[in-house]
Amino acid sequence: MTPPYLEDPSPGYGALPPRAAFSSDARSLCLNGDWRFRLSPDAGSAPDGIEDDGFDDADWSELPVPSNWQLHGHGAPAYTNMRYPFPVQPPFVPTENPTGDYRLRFTLGPEWLDEPAALRFDGVDSCARVWLNGRELGVIRGSRLQSEFDVTSVLRAGENLLAVRVHQWSSGSYLEDQDMWWLSGIFRDVTLLARPGGGIPDYFLRADYDHLSGEGTLRVETSAAARISVPELGILDRPVDAPIAVGPVQPWSAEVPRLYGGELYTATERVPLRIGFRTVAIEGGQLRVNGRRILFKGVNRHEHHPEHGRAVPREVAPRDVLMMKRHNINAVRTSHYPPRPEFLELCDRYGLWVIDECDLETHGFELLNWAGNPTDDPAWADACLDRMRRTVERDKNRPSVILWSLGNECHTGANLAAMAEWTRERDRTRPVHYEGDHECAYVDVHSQMYADHNEVDRIGRRDDRNTRRRELPFILCEYAHAMGNGPGGLLEYRELFERYPNCQGGFVWEWIDHGITRQDAAGRTYSGYGGDFGEPLHDGNFCADGLVFPDRTPSPGLLELAKVYEPVRITAAPGGIRVANHYDFTTLAHLALGWTLEEQGVEVAKGTLDVPEVTPGAVVEVALPELVATHGETWLTVRAGLAEDTSWAAAGHVVAWGQLPVVTGAAPAADAPQPAPAELVTRSADRLGLGIARFDPSTGRLTDLAGHRVRGPRLELWRAPTDNDRGGPHPEDVVWRAVGLHRLQHRVIGIEAGAEAGADELVVRTRVAPAAVGFGMLASYRWTASGDTVRLRLEVEPDGDWPGTLPRLGLGMAVPGDFDRVEWFGGGPGEAYPDSRQAARIGRFTSLIDDLQTPYVFPQENGTRIDVRWARLTSAAGGGLRIDGSPPFGLAARRWTAAELDAATHTVDLRPGELVELSLDLAQHGLGTGSCGPGVLPRYQLRARPASLTLAFTALD
Repeated sequence: MTPPYLEDPSPGYGALPPRAAFSSDARSLCLNGDWRFRLSPDAGSAPDGIEDDGFDDADWSELPVPSNWQLHGHGAPAYTNMRYPFPVQPPFVPTENPTGDYRLRFTLGPEWLDEPAALRFDGVDSCARVWLNGRELGVIRGSRLQSEFDVTSVLRAGENLLAVRVHQWSSGSYLEDQDMWWLSGIFRDVTLLARPGGGIPDYFLRADYDHLSGEGTLRVETSAAARISVPELGILDRPVDAPIAVGPVQPWSAEVPRLYGGELYTATERVPLRIGFRTVAIEGGQLRVNGRRILFKGVNRHEHHPEHGRAVPREVAPRDVLMMKRHNINAVRTSHYPPRPEFLELCDRYGLWVIDECDLETHGFELLNWAGNPTDDPAWADACLDRMRRTVERDKNRPSVILWSLGNECHTGANLAAMAEWTRERDRTRPVHYEGDHECAYVDVHSQMYADHNEVDRIGRRDDRNTRRRELPFILCEYAHAMGNGPGGLLEYRELFERYPNCQGGFVWEWIDHGITRQDAAGRTYSGYGGDFGEPLHDGNFCADGLVFPDRTPSPGLLELAKVYEPVRITAAPGGIRVANHYDFTTLAHLALGWTLEEQGVEVAKGTLDVPEVTPGAVVEVALPELVATHGETWLTVRAGLAEDTSWAAAGHVVAWGQLPVVTGAAPAADAPQPAPAELVTRSADRLGLGIARFDPSTGRLTDLAGHRVRGPRLELWRAPTDNDRGGPHPEDVVWRAVGLHRLQHRVIGIEAGAEAGADELVVRTRVAPAAVGFGMLASYRWTASGDTVRLRLEVEPDGDWPGTLPRLGLGMAVPGDFDRVEWFGGGPGEAYPDSRQAARIGRFTSLIDDLQTPYVFPQENGTRIDVRWARLTSAAGGGLRIDGSPPFGLAARRWTAAELDAATHTVDLRPGELVELSLDLAQHGLGTGSCGPGVLPRYQLRARPASLTLAFTALD
């Protein structure tokens, strides 16, 4: 039998009114630790009397608090993006409803009985009934929201018993359909708080800044007879019953997060303050902070850990914030619920703009055409408003929070409008955001998800019949879906944000891959995703869509984003260097600019660059430094690094860089293969040779190079599809597979050797095509040899009418497996693709073959280095192969074939082979962000076309 409170759409009962999250000198006791725990399959089978002192829990297990019980052997995780994993009939929930009972005994001294006390839960999923010392305190819902109970008359000196019954499903689950793992339990802190008589029950601190006068004003709203001191501002023991004019102050911003230390206090309680003066306003169709237009260079952030789920360890949030700052991210949307309070304190301290989002999403109702959606049902009005009230009251004192968000993907409705109205009445210092209000009837900013570049351009031009939308600032609360290899097209979004003043940036989806750590039968670790835990309903690896991998290692996408988001733009100018300041508030005085000159990737000179003061938005041009003469291809790289240590990075940390070509089209490097007299082709019935090379006489394919077994280069059009190739309403990979590009067949048209070819060369002509179609590719392989080098001239021409795009146009070959390291001169150090290449600079790089791979949670095309002039593949002994290319080519090297990479569904499926598989590419299709958003822009689409590539293969001793 389902208890009635589980299906009550109200917020719950018994909890105290919500208030701000703050610490004080009052007593507190953390109740985290090992609790007694028992999981029942449903509420009806849960034991009676768990709240009684005499209840016997000896046969129960122990479970850490905070944690999610599914990650400790009790049930299993389940992932869905939008579909509810139970029948949709609000407010009813399944009878089969896993129910976890918790019991904790803790000891208090008699001093705890001298003053009021409260019991606080920071997060319980999804519904909890709470007892203390046998007395029921109440029922709470709102999994990621703070709840407090008055326990003044219930505590006792000595041993106390806290009992909590937590249900996986409740009416609240309908409001928490937030594209994440369904995980249950007490997953945030539990704390007992003394509440001194005459103390500070709550406060609302407003620190306004007048950007015209530079002066600040403090306002403190509290029911206590409190006083305030802010020594830095000369405020000493002042009452807070009226606004306090504080004179000139340094404002708080994400770039300069200036905080003033102070205290709010009464005779019985002292609350430390970190005050940031700033003003947020919508003016002239722009979102302005401290009088200036800001540009969000943001990410969305779920709270997730690969071992602990949503019970994220305390040390993780600082790591996240520091990584964001070091990768030029300046804003976070707390998708799709308030984070742990400590995260917002870190945003205050280090400087990040925050959109603080309410714990509300009803996305699954979209599959029902929004019928029965709680956000437009009066029965759910109190629950919706309660969630917004608890969000605002908890986080109202955080200067980093500059927008309130009503929630996510709830369509629209009267309850959302009421939430917006209440929020404005409660806090007139911050605008209200909600993407689902497409008409912008009750929000203050126009927001969209995954609008393509053309749509952003239209909005930037204010081409909109809706007058209200036309007059509001526009942000992309989600864009550039960072799933797998990608996202592509970031640069073009940035250009639009900078072109149109009303387009104020956006938030990439999302920060972290939500993989859960697993082990296979051999003990190898990998990341699990939807479907790996036996869920009958799941959304696969759609949870792996982050800029950092589950272990928080940066992905290539994060490095690309850092380059696109960089606050300083360094480019070539006629006769000099152009330096543009893209900060919103700060000059470049905190940066030092240094340069290096590299010939063929080898540093030949370096120095510093003197740059005059550059104000926000300004551009200066400086003369080139005096450079030494070089002859090979030469690049000047200019880096802008921190001049001094900051709170988030050490001096020297590079925030931006640019490259300028100095010598192009130069002579090859001194160690490049030098021409020698051409060598003759040798041919017989069972032998076909040219210099150091041997070929298969029947196919003309290279089989041996200087005594090393190889599988020679052959035209390929396939790549293992990326998540973006597989996504969207018309997935590219479906078209590619339907055409048969993954199963090409090669027909040898002719092999001409020596005199037959009219010179000392070998010419192999083929036609490459999928089965069952009438189109293909004509490929001509023209080989010549001299000394230790053989050269290949590849010419490709489409034959017939090719439909659609190609994934790739290049050569595939294989070399011995002991060629396990690579050095190259070209783009690097990381992977890059046509529409995701801003982070690649031209240089000389080295790597082990295994380190070239990018371990995407779902294996896919990865690891390509672009614009490679030459590469050396060598063994530990030093022997190997050098490949020179003209024009520069794309290089990938891996220990499995594209077909094996395509077939793998987890990283542990990839088993190294005996050979190193090489891709030597003329071109690849772009990445786009089609897994959830626009596909590949036309300029980056690869279509069948004539092409040519010359490669030189040189044996290395």
